[in-house]
Amino acid sequence: MIKKTIHICSPARLKCQYEQLVLEAVDTGIVKQVPIEDLGVVVLDHQQITITHTALYKLLENNTSVICTNDKHHPIGVFMHLDGQSTQSARYAAQIAVNQPIKKQLWAQTIRAKLLNQGSVLKHFYMPYARLQRMAIAVKSGDTGNLEAQGAAYYWRHLFGDVMDWERDRYGIPPNNMLNYSYAILRAATARAISMAGLHPTLGIFHKNKYNAYCLADDLMEPYRPYIDRYVKALWENDFPGCGDVELSQELRHELLKILQIDVHYTNKVKPLTLSLNTTAASLAHCYLGRRKTILFPLMKYEQAK
Repeated sequence: MIKKTIHICSPARLKCQYEQLVLEAVDTGIVKQVPIEDLGVVVLDHQQITITHTALYKLLENNTSVICTNDKHHPIGVFMHLDGQSTQSARYAAQIAVNQPIKKQLWAQTIRAKLLNQGSVLKHFYMPYARLQRMAIAVKSGDTGNLEAQGAAYYWRHLFGDVMDWERDRYGIPPNNMLNYSYAILRAATARAISMAGLHPTLGIFHKNKYNAYCLADDLMEPYRPYIDRYVKALWENDFPGCGDVELSQELRHELLKILQIDVHYTNKVKPLTLSLNTTAASLAHCYLGRRKTILFPLMKYEQAK
């Protein structure tokens, strides 16, 4: 089932009634309600939103990710269910016990998929891409040649090379802010999928940081980042309102949330990105349990921009 994403960006009161999330707009008094079972992500994007404890725990029971933003409208935290899968303890144990050679192979698979998708993005926009394809083929166990970093330097130089003085920097000029916002949403959705698969988002394949509670989410989202990049690049090229502004408008934030519903492609299947994240996380759990050797990542279907 495709789960909905709700973006609440004005003063509101949220409560639960008969398994429905009830939203009352403070300014207008308009009341809307949505079945909690239909929700995958709820973004609380205003400082004057209140939510009852019952509504919050009902959302978490449904494995809904509840994302909170700061006064700059940037996602700053996420609430998630702590018990996302019936065999969670066994999966945690397998995740902890996995050996380093397997982790290195899984990381190589992740980087190959990311480089291939980055190449597809450049090809989509009529930019040179073959070097990234060659890099993907050359990735070794653990990415010992650091081809991810080399590919990133090449990729960003071309993707937004037409923007004066632009470089990929979290604190840099637009469209960095659009990328940052979208990646934060993707990270939360990835963490949700990991929890549903019975894995712990802190225990990464490659990323290790004692201050990072989402190392595994940062690992698994890597091949999905190019889908964000392509979406943002298209908005930028089509002069979507507010693209050049330092602070993202409500309209632009709402548009960026649609990324979670875009289609991604496997060999014989097409899925919305949110469902694809579930597939990827579940396949990783099976790798840890010894049931398979490869993570299922989508590979971007090549279609050139018109």
